[in-house]
Amino acid sequence: MTELAIHAADRDIANELCEQVRSAYADRTPLRIVAGNTRAFYGRPVEGTELNVASHSGIVSYDPIELVVTVRAGTRLSALNAALAEKHQMLPFEPPIFGGTSTIGGAVATGMSGPRRPWAGAARDFVLGTRVITQEGKLLRFGGEVMKNVAGYDLSRMMAGAQGTLGVLADISFKVLPIPTASHSLRLEMGLQDALAKLSELGRQPLPITAAAWHAGELFIRLEGGESSVKATKERLGGEVLSADFWQQLRDQQHSFFSLGEGQALWRLSLPPHTAALELAVDESDIFYDWGGSQRWVKTALPADTLRDECQKAGGHATCYTPHAQGGAESPFTPLNPVVEKYHRNLKAELDAHGIFNPGRLYAAF
Repeated sequence: MTELAIHAADRDIANELCEQVRSAYADRTPLRIVAGNTRAFYGRPVEGTELNVASHSGIVSYDPIELVVTVRAGTRLSALNAALAEKHQMLPFEPPIFGGTSTIGGAVATGMSGPRRPWAGAARDFVLGTRVITQEGKLLRFGGEVMKNVAGYDLSRMMAGAQGTLGVLADISFKVLPIPTASHSLRLEMGLQDALAKLSELGRQPLPITAAAWHAGELFIRLEGGESSVKATKERLGGEVLSADFWQQLRDQQHSFFSLGEGQALWRLSLPPHTAALELAVDESDIFYDWGGSQRWVKTALPADTLRDECQKAGGHATCYTPHAQGGAESPFTPLNPVVEKYHRNLKAELDAHGIFNPGRLYAAF
C-alpha cells in the first residue's frame, strides 16, 4: 500500500469544515487554521479555535497527459511528490518539507518555494485553481485547470502566501512538469565576488541551470535538462561532483548552516537579481546565498531595523524565520508602506469582514 493510500487518500471533510466556519462567522470566533503544523514558526502567533484541515486529504484528480493535478489541502507533501514521481513528474516550485506531516496546503498558504524558484517560478505561478471556504462557510471554486485568468480577483493565486488570512484552502489544482531527464550538481571553489560575477555571466546565457548557491568559499550549481545540454554544460563548468542531496538539505533547512548560535536569529533576505553583497556587520560564514544571490539566509543578532534598512536600500525586504527566539524580531515581516497596507486592509475586509481567519498572522492589525 502506498503512503498516499495510508494517509486517507480520498477523505473529503469539506462539509464539516464549512460548518465550523459558518459557526465561527456567526459567533465572531477567531479561527487558527492548522494541518501539519510544520510551518507554525513562520509569521505571527494566532490565538483562536483550531480549525484542523489535516484530514481533508488525497488526490482528487490527476491527468499526467495534461500535466494537471488537483489535491486536497491536507495532503502530505511527501505523498503528493511520490505520486507525481511515479509518472516522472514534479511540482516545479520545489516546496520545502519541514517534517513528515508537511502538507501541500501549508506550502501554498506560506508561498514557499525551493532552489528552483528563479528558473521555474514561484508557488503561485503553478496554482491553476482552488476551492476555498469563504467567511460565510461557503465552498466556492476559483480559477480552473488551465493557465488562464479572468476578470476580477485572482483569488486562487492570492491565497498563495496569504497564510490563511483570506479563507480556508480546501482543494488546489496545479500545473506540474516532467522530471528532467538528466541532472548534475557541481561545486566550484570561488570567492563571493567572483561567484556573483560568474552567476551574472551565466544568467545571460541559455544554460540548463535550475539552482545556484554560494557559501563559505564554494559555488554550488545544479544542471537539469536534456542529456546533451547537461553534459556539455558540465564539461564547460568543470568543478567537483556535488551530491544531489545538497539541494534537498538546503530546501528543507537541514543543512548544518541552519544551526543557530546563541543569540542568533535566522533571517531571509529577498533581493533583486545581481544585488551586490550588503554592508552588514555579519561574518561571511553566517550568510548563505541561494537563488543565485536573490535569496540570502543570514544568522545574526543584528537589530531588525538594521537588516531591513540595508535590504530596503537595495530594493528588497527581510523576513525573520525565528521571530520568537532570542535575537528575533518583534514582527517577522517588513512593515507595509501605507499605500500597500491600504489595499491589504481593504482586501481583508472584503473577504474576512469579521477577522475570523488566522487574525494577526501576517500583521498585528489585521
